[in-house]
Amino acid sequence: MNWLTNFIRPKIKALVRKTDVPENLWDKCPSCAKMIFHRDLEAAQRVCPHCGHHMRLQAKRRLELLFDDSAYTRIELPKTPTDPLRFRDSKKYGDRLSAARDKTGESDAIVVAHGTVGRLPAVIAAFDFDFLGGSMGIAVGEALVAAAKLATLQQAPLIAIPSSGGARMQEGILSLMQLPRTVIAAEQVKEAGLPFIVILADPTTGGVSASFAMLGDIAIAEPGAVIGFAGARVIEETIREKLPPGFQRSEYLLEHGMIDMVVHRHELRDTLVRTLKLILQPNPSAEIVPLPRPGLDVPLAGAAASSAPN
Repeated sequence: MNWLTNFIRPKIKALVRKTDVPENLWDKCPSCAKMIFHRDLEAAQRVCPHCGHHMRLQAKRRLELLFDDSAYTRIELPKTPTDPLRFRDSKKYGDRLSAARDKTGESDAIVVAHGTVGRLPAVIAAFDFDFLGGSMGIAVGEALVAAAKLATLQQAPLIAIPSSGGARMQEGILSLMQLPRTVIAAEQVKEAGLPFIVILADPTTGGVSASFAMLGDIAIAEPGAVIGFAGARVIEETIREKLPPGFQRSEYLLEHGMIDMVVHRHELRDTLVRTLKLILQPNPSAEIVPLPRPGLDVPLAGAAASSAPN
């Protein structure tokens, strides 16, 4: 039996054993439930090729897609208290932070970088929803203030890309204090005569939407993004009415004048470059010469004025 169990059986199992398949090769679209090969999904910038659903992106990936040649320089964010309230629910807040940092490789839910977009200098602050739902605590507030200061120093536009569930409850009132701080940071950029552009990603809710996220000079949103303050279910239970279809989605907000445009992720960089050039370079690069009009004997107004006798 030893010969059979120790030698023959392992040989047979090796012949019929299924090859181990690496995990995470396929992603399931949360909208249409279609399975998508991970390389195809990344090549499509995490937009479902079947239904066009825009999945969430990590902050670093967003920076790569927007900056010229995917080249940018990250800034070191200010150091903040790790657990100022020593908060604990089912788990210690410090443990939650450690787990989020291990998962994302980031120190907190935001990344700030500077570089060029369409050969124009720009500062981008991008949220990472994978880090505790992109919630805004002291570290995020400090990062946005630092981004605003950098933008004013470099005389560059500030582009914010929120993707957040709102204020971070584990930091209590200290988290809520970041709402006015980020509003002031946005106003400092505007007072310097620089554009403040917000790209609203899914989701932008809670204290983030109630502060800087809705103060952009130009508000751009990705298709289907949830944008609002309280959740739809909470609103329905409060007003005891059924909400209209598409409520709090980016298309609904565009229809009601809350945002300026809804842009597909594949067209987002080109739209951003065009927008920045229209704002920062309003004058044409060459003299405008009117085209001749066939069959028109009457000279143009400018020519007539120049030939008129004194």
